[in-house]
Amino acid sequence: MNKLFILLLTSFFSVISSAQTSVPIYSTDGNKEIGKVIFNDTEYGLLILPALSSLPPGLHGFHLHQHPNCADHGLEAGGHFDPNQSNSHQGPYGKGHLGDLPVLYVGTDGNANTPILAPRLKTSDLKGLALMIHAGGDNYSDNPPLGGGGARIACGIVK
Repeated sequence: MNKLFILLLTSFFSVISSAQTSVPIYSTDGNKEIGKVIFNDTEYGLLILPALSSLPPGLHGFHLHQHPNCADHGLEAGGHFDPNQSNSHQGPYGKGHLGDLPVLYVGTDGNANTPILAPRLKTSDLKGLALMIHAGGDNYSDNPPLGGGGARIACGIVK
């Protein structure tokens, strides 16, 4: 009985000690809420759990932007999060800026719910940033500029 209680207590504290952040996401064209993204710290990096709908099917650039502002179709969010001033777009596994997240996959039904792992980030890095979804995919290159993700179609503020 004591062993079971200790196991349950340990499990409970490991869950509550895990940092979690939830961010509501809105379309940039009408400010309609399309879902949320939950961030959890893990021993492997930042686990990203999207629960989104009403998006175009396919792969989408998924980034952290420097300003917590989604106004003007997401343009007020500024550029990608680059706290180390790398000025380099090398993707979530490279040594460039930290704004690149793995691409967001949206199914044919317009829903995005596939978990993503960003190994170089943790929840404490996110506060005061914008989370952006782009119209197109991302090639994690500086050519075309910003990886070719295109228009900013959805945005949320990390508080």
